[in-house]
Amino acid sequence: MAARDAATSNIMRCQAGWIITRDDGSAQPPSPRVITVHRMAQKSGTGSILWRLFATFRDNWLHDRTMDLRPFDLPAAHRTLGPSGVAPPDGAPVYTARGVAETLDRVKQEFDMIVGELTITRDQRDRFEATVTQQTDELEKIKHALHDLEAQHNKVRQHYEHELRVLRSEAGAGYSRPTQTQTRPSSAITTLSSPSIFMSGPAHSPVLDPHNDRRERESRERGDRDRDIQRARFLDQGNSKRIKLDQPESNRLPLIGPGSSPSSRRAPTPAAPPPPAPVQQSYVNDFLNNLDLATIPPEWKKEGSDWFVIYNPKVKRTLDVSLLHTFIHETVVCCIQFSGDGKYLATGCNRAAQIFDVQTGRKICSLSDDSTSKTGDLYIRSVRFSPDGRYLATGAEDERIRVWDIEKRSIRVIFEGHHQDIYSLDFSLDGRRLVSGSGDATVRIWDMDAYAAARVLNAQPESDAPDDDAGVMAVALAPDGALVAAGCVDALVRVWSVSTGALVEVLRGHQNSVHSVVFTRDGSGIVSGALDNTIRCWDLRAKSKKDGVPCAVFAGHKDYVLSVGISRDSQWIVSGSKDRGVHFWDSNGVVQCMLQGHKNSVISTSLHPTGNFLATGSGDKLARIWNYNTV
Repeated sequence: MAARDAATSNIMRCQAGWIITRDDGSAQPPSPRVITVHRMAQKSGTGSILWRLFATFRDNWLHDRTMDLRPFDLPAAHRTLGPSGVAPPDGAPVYTARGVAETLDRVKQEFDMIVGELTITRDQRDRFEATVTQQTDELEKIKHALHDLEAQHNKVRQHYEHELRVLRSEAGAGYSRPTQTQTRPSSAITTLSSPSIFMSGPAHSPVLDPHNDRRERESRERGDRDRDIQRARFLDQGNSKRIKLDQPESNRLPLIGPGSSPSSRRAPTPAAPPPPAPVQQSYVNDFLNNLDLATIPPEWKKEGSDWFVIYNPKVKRTLDVSLLHTFIHETVVCCIQFSGDGKYLATGCNRAAQIFDVQTGRKICSLSDDSTSKTGDLYIRSVRFSPDGRYLATGAEDERIRVWDIEKRSIRVIFEGHHQDIYSLDFSLDGRRLVSGSGDATVRIWDMDAYAAARVLNAQPESDAPDDDAGVMAVALAPDGALVAAGCVDALVRVWSVSTGALVEVLRGHQNSVHSVVFTRDGSGIVSGALDNTIRCWDLRAKSKKDGVPCAVFAGHKDYVLSVGISRDSQWIVSGSKDRGVHFWDSNGVVQCMLQGHKNSVISTSLHPTGNFLATGSGDKLARIWNYNTV
């Protein structure tokens, strides 16, 4: 019956509605499809898309060659498309069901196309709105940052203006103000990134000159005001023994070197100018004078999104350097080290040490002492894994060494005894000894079994000058544990016997503070980096009574050398500098390549014990792991 009705049904367009008729003239309601489209079009209004679609359907129907329409007045029931109807007038034209179906399909296609376009338009609008919102938020953050910078600038300016007023009033009253050389403030390696350097409280360590009671008393009487002003002045004046690292737009970086006054950290006056680098070395490394990437041929450079490597065109290229991981920190990364098995990397920053998985880049944990005061900065200056990887030792500005149980995320023991900031740590290969170096000019050897200091080694200044300082900036244990070396503020490298505590060597040659020392793999030599922009390789086996310990000088950095390391195969010496570059040196002092992967000073480096990986920590708050592979 349905098939016959569909074959014989006709549809007519009338003046007031639609009607479907059979051959016998009886009325039949239109199909639900037609009714639905018609009703939706009526409800949506004559200006809507659906009404225009329905009108298109209607007009197409009117012009179909198989259709011939004429006006017909429908009863009210037909106008409402009810189930009842009347027979069409005699001779009324009819429509075929196939034409109706085809027209409805065309309407549906046009409707679907318009709906799709509307959906795309809405998605684009949503994306544009999200982008605008994000950029607006970024602009707000920039505005707040600028506001904070302006406030900091005003605070520093007020310090200067107040100091000038005090100086003028004292000059007018004929008062002689104590000079910087009369005091020995005790802060050590200055903070790396926090603007709170201007707001630091009283120093917590004793002065370096304990016999100068009068000067110490005068210093305390001056109070916090003078100390803040001195630090602010020091940031602008700079110092030959302390580092004023590059300052990012939003933060001031810490200085590197014990003491807080320029006079107490004055560089020693060399008896003769530093020896120049060999002519051949200078010639081969002269590519470092041209760091303009636009003028360097493609085969001698490699670029990443925010880093690049320049290879030495005068030697055969044997390395390929690439970035593996980037770890973002909230503050400056002061120190960095791989674990003994090479699976993990530890970093030290303000108040926390963090441990990362080398392969995946996943952060394993963050270690911080919740019992410490939350005011001010507390930078972690050195991190060292125990040889078995179970413990992590951290040295900080509060004069304490914390040994963490990594699995339990808790402190196993705290070593106390230093009187100034702790800058460097090193474990013996058997894990039974931990060596620490501090701005108090001592090296302490700690017994990990007895949890006590087994020996204290003193770096005595070689003169009685009040501004002579032998604060220890770096320590290293020989592979066999027999010797310990220390890089000091007075530009000397001191070497002691661990068993007897006797000073066995004093290595002279650097012209400024020694900030990094490391023993060669066989323990026969020492590599040191200093603020005189040079690296020195000392051969302990070739010592003579006449000339002492010979050394090779590697020159090429344009600013302070802050860290040095030796690759696992002893083929490369790697150095990080305040000039933001990392150099790969061969044994002859020739630079294979220069890596620039940070926007600020490269403060710390660490070479992987088993693989070709290099880790770098910087004042730009990034720690990175690099691959260096032989080509």
